Amino acid sequence: MFIAWGDELTFLYNDAYAEILAHKHPAALGRPFKQVWADIWSDIEPLISRALSGNATWSENLPLSMDRRGFVEETYWTFSYSPIRDDDNVIAGMFCSCMETTAQVMAHRQSDAERQRLFKMSRDLFGVATFDGYLTSINPAWSLALQRPEEELLSQPFSEIIHPDDLETTVEVLKVLERGEPAHQFFIRLLKSDGEAVSFAWSAVPGGGGDAGVFYTVGRDMTEDLRREEMLRQSQKMEAVGQLTGGLAHDFNNLLAGISGSLELIEARVAQGRTAEVSKFVTAAKGAANRAAALTHRLLAFSRRQTLAPKPTDVKRLVNGMGDLIARTIGPQIELETINAAGLWPSLIDPNQLENAILNLCINARDAMPEGGKITIETANRWMDATSAKERGIDPGQYISVCVSDTGVGMPPEVQAKAFDPFFTTKPLGVGTGLGLSMIYGFAKQSGGSVSIYSELGQGSMVCVYLPRHLGTFDEHDLPEERAAAPRGDGETVLVIDDEPTVRMLVGEVLADLGYNAIEAEDGPSGLAVLESSARIDLLITDVGLPGLNGRQVADAGRLQRPDLKVLFITGFAENAVLSHGHLDPGMHVMTKPFALDALGTKIRELIEAPQRS
Repeated sequence: MFIAWGDELTFLYNDAYAEILAHKHPAALGRPFKQVWADIWSDIEPLISRALSGNATWSENLPLSMDRRGFVEETYWTFSYSPIRDDDNVIAGMFCSCMETTAQVMAHRQSDAERQRLFKMSRDLFGVATFDGYLTSINPAWSLALQRPEEELLSQPFSEIIHPDDLETTVEVLKVLERGEPAHQFFIRLLKSDGEAVSFAWSAVPGGGGDAGVFYTVGRDMTEDLRREEMLRQSQKMEAVGQLTGGLAHDFNNLLAGISGSLELIEARVAQGRTAEVSKFVTAAKGAANRAAALTHRLLAFSRRQTLAPKPTDVKRLVNGMGDLIARTIGPQIELETINAAGLWPSLIDPNQLENAILNLCINARDAMPEGGKITIETANRWMDATSAKERGIDPGQYISVCVSDTGVGMPPEVQAKAFDPFFTTKPLGVGTGLGLSMIYGFAKQSGGSVSIYSELGQGSMVCVYLPRHLGTFDEHDLPEERAAAPRGDGETVLVIDDEPTVRMLVGEVLADLGYNAIEAEDGPSGLAVLESSARIDLLITDVGLPGLNGRQVADAGRLQRPDLKVLFITGFAENAVLSHGHLDPGMHVMTKPFALDALGTKIRELIEAPQRS
């Protein structure tokens, strides 16, 4: 600090100010202010005059070009001038408290320059935009990424370069910013000049103070990240296929051996005239085929692409009815107990898939108790509040639970964490597919429920399947009827389209045996030609996954000329995309391969006798 006193403003200062004077010290002491700072007098004289008139002044980062070391340098100062009064209250001088800020200003300038260089060099998109929809400042990365000139980007509303499907997201983000809140990690695609969409991950913050009405945003091109993510998914997919082949090859080879061996023995016995022994080999082949079908259903359940046939189900009756099957499967060394809740609610599910799920859980429990133990199947009604439902990944409401517990070895936490992963198994290589629990998980999720595992090492495990309560009508005394022989036809004509000759032959034989006329076609175009002819067609049976023109396309095209055409789709898997995501038009039905031939005959008669669709 210093004091300028008297008519000539004699300069008096402290030691700290002496450092500011540099080479002017000590000669400046006692000399007139105008002589000490002659090189900057024109800049500061108005401030001095104001202070001497009685008004204090304040300056922040005032630039002054001064000579204090034998050369002129650019300096910056923050200081105040205050008037000093004598004993008679007359202004006799002024007091200055000052600080040189040259270093700070220069550092800030350098920082701004560095930020500007980063702004220009960054591959990320930096921008300032207004809430009325225009960009006001952008870095060069915008033009580089979108192949659009800067003038175009700044002159048109930014909605013009946003993918139409992402405009709603943009509006929601703007609402957040207008409330004064930041928005982070949202995804909006921008359009290049040729119309190609580029995916960006964005963050944005609203301006404040003098920047009200604008927001600042930065976007990162996600193209390379998405490519790497897709490569990782593909790698994981191939790894999963590798894991799958071991278990499935083991299971299917055993099943195929049973089928092919039985057929060879049937052929040999027929050639020898020993037909009395044929029936047991037929039974063995059918059993192996049914087990193969169950294995493919497990795969479809895991992928959630199976065709479910949900209906109101008395789960208590279903569980009780499985007692003998489960007991034979787990063996005499394991005790089985079933505990059913009184007044158990019904559930709208596919009962066959629930049976498969319970049987799989019991087999897993058996394998966890090599020395024997106890399996308990317990059903109960459950009310899921918000907390319980969130823990299980379902909506709050009423559910039934089917829990299978054992007294086995239990599972460590790392095994529990992977238990529902596809292909994960703790069994020896080639013994299991690792699809059991993932199948159960897929079935439960597809049915609107969930699955949970509770386990402790050495104490056993419990797996609970939660299924939503059915509130519709349900006759608990409605027992399933035993399958009757397929009803016969009355000369009706059925068109069969399938690219697999064996399937066409089998379906044709069933139709002939039941008194129908069959017309066979090996692909979509030849089948469509029949539909477009004048031939009588009472029912169309077509595979869904035909090459080229698929079964759904054939049916839709056929109905243009035959609006009342009844259609039965047969398919090896649920073609949800072809079947309109599982929704069929009136008069259309589906059966999943493999199916029992007598069930096919019954379905054919049912469809032919059904009234015409309105």
